[in-house]
Amino acid sequence: MDLLDPLLLARWQFGLTTLYHYLFVPLTLGLVLVVAIFQTVWHRTANVAWLHLTRLFGKIFLINFAMGVVTGIVQEFQFGMNWSAYSRFVGDVFGAPLAFEGLMAFFFEATFIGVWIFGWNKLPKGLHLASIWAVVFGSTLSGYFILAANAFMQNPVGYEMAADGGRAELVDIGAVLTNPVVLAAFPHTIFSAWMFAAAVVIAVSAWHLSRAQHIETMRRSLRFGMWFMIVSFAGVAISGDQLSLVMVATQPMKMAAAEAIWNTACGADASFSLFSIGTPDGSEEIWSLRIPYLLSLLSTHSFDGCVEGLNDLQALYTEQFGAGIDYMPIVWVTYWSFRWMIALGGVAALISVVGLWVTRKKATRPVKSWMWKVAIWSAPLPLLGSLVGWVFTEMGRQPWIVFSLMLTEDGVSPNVPGWTVLISLVAFTLIYAALAVVEFGLILKAAQKGPDPLPDPDAEDAGPTSLEDTPTTVY
Repeated sequence: MDLLDPLLLARWQFGLTTLYHYLFVPLTLGLVLVVAIFQTVWHRTANVAWLHLTRLFGKIFLINFAMGVVTGIVQEFQFGMNWSAYSRFVGDVFGAPLAFEGLMAFFFEATFIGVWIFGWNKLPKGLHLASIWAVVFGSTLSGYFILAANAFMQNPVGYEMAADGGRAELVDIGAVLTNPVVLAAFPHTIFSAWMFAAAVVIAVSAWHLSRAQHIETMRRSLRFGMWFMIVSFAGVAISGDQLSLVMVATQPMKMAAAEAIWNTACGADASFSLFSIGTPDGSEEIWSLRIPYLLSLLSTHSFDGCVEGLNDLQALYTEQFGAGIDYMPIVWVTYWSFRWMIALGGVAALISVVGLWVTRKKATRPVKSWMWKVAIWSAPLPLLGSLVGWVFTEMGRQPWIVFSLMLTEDGVSPNVPGWTVLISLVAFTLIYAALAVVEFGLILKAAQKGPDPLPDPDAEDAGPTSLEDTPTTVY
């Protein structure tokens, strides 16, 4: 292996910047909805406890949003730095939804974030509430456009090749924005983002409750977070089922790699693998623990359906796209990332189910200290599930950078030497490590500080506070 191979280093750098940027995206998408819900409840009930929660999680949201913007800008630079051949080839198509995202969704989102931050005590409370819901709409729309761009890489539609065959040209923006892949991936991504936001709410609430701080306020947010987690997990599961159907139709090799199924199987033979061991070269299976019929059911919604195998698809793609290329992704990466994605999300949801039971009003035993620790330390589980999910999505597409149109090795910048990519990779890694420390430190400080002083909803003589008399600010 050439450690200064520009392709290898460019892939590592793009993977680093992409996954690092995605540390902040799900929390932004999920937490803005949580803040909007909290503020809505406060607006309708005048219960200052919900204002406490709006302010607290609003701070965390703003810290995270600022870091996400910075890393997102660097992310887009990657296309011009190390992937110029790719940019020239599909820039007409790939750039269109990204332009929509920047010019429409992001500026809409950023504008109303400013209105929400500086509109406290200046705007009518109903109009100010509308501003945070506008941020919810803008951030969600932004996610849709970005996923539409990624969906083109998974399932290219809405294009025609130029006369010289040198680039893809956009002919149908509607087809790009309604790509079956984005229609299935969008709800799956949004629900997974909500899961991470719910996990953060649970962790912050559990930290304070374990120290007997802001008990009534944090009990509300804890129970909300657990219900939000369970509902979001149900959405992830349902949307994931639909996404798997689209994946089988558009990228059968990815599904075959996800299940390490080497030869086409039908019915009982199309089984779901719980655990598999393969040969050192990854060419065949040695032993596996499987559930009969389950893969057929997941892939085709039929017990008699067939799932194409890796070897059969390799032969098909060799005939269709040319010989001399291994069209299989790295099977063990795809196989295990798919399982870790499911397992991490499932464990997070299970913790919430148990948490609702042990914190119910009729519970006769106090919550043990180790239970609070489980709730706190479970916060990263949905995020890790999302990250390995993206590893599965992108690695499962290999060796294509645009499925069936362009190989990854053909998309790298042709005149960029490996040592320059290595320098930028090291620089990005060090800078991102420092930013991660700053980001985590700021969020941790805001979370541990808890709500700022306001009329105490836990006080015996508190009572509801009117909307007009409640002091409001988010910073």
